[in-house]
Amino acid sequence: MAKVVAVCTSQKKGTRKQPIDEGQFKEGHGLVGDAHAGVVPNRQVSLLALESIDKMRGLGLELHPGDFAENITIEGMDICKLPVGTGLSIGEDVLLEISQIGKECHTACAIRRQVGQCIMPTEGVFARVLKGGRIRPGDKVSIGEGQ
Repeated sequence: MAKVVAVCTSQKKGTRKQPIDEGQFKEGHGLVGDAHAGVVPNRQVSLLALESIDKMRGLGLELHPGDFAENITIEGMDICKLPVGTGLSIGEDVLLEISQIGKECHTACAIRRQVGQCIMPTEGVFARVLKGGRIRPGDKVSIGEGQ
């Protein structure tokens, strides 16, 4: 079963995000209070698999959820292999739709400066919020209905 490992937010773009106890996700906007919310319509929320972070840990790096500036860290689902348009149901209420796989990494982002590489360009997933609600660590993640 796939589940949420962490929900993370930041006040500034291009920085690591910090884990929070729960996040309020707003339809058509993203994670309320996050620097990226409401900025790019097709990239309202960023997701990364814990397994992707573990690959980088295998290089001897000490990394944690949020270090790649992802809003939601998921364990147990290879989300970067899901096609654009796939719906993800998270927790009791939230429905996301995958809108983009990967993105160009900022050359000056905190992770790339420290680590020398970033996994977001190939394994980061971006989504739109189709139905809002709260997400907490431990919430179940399943393939749901996209638009």
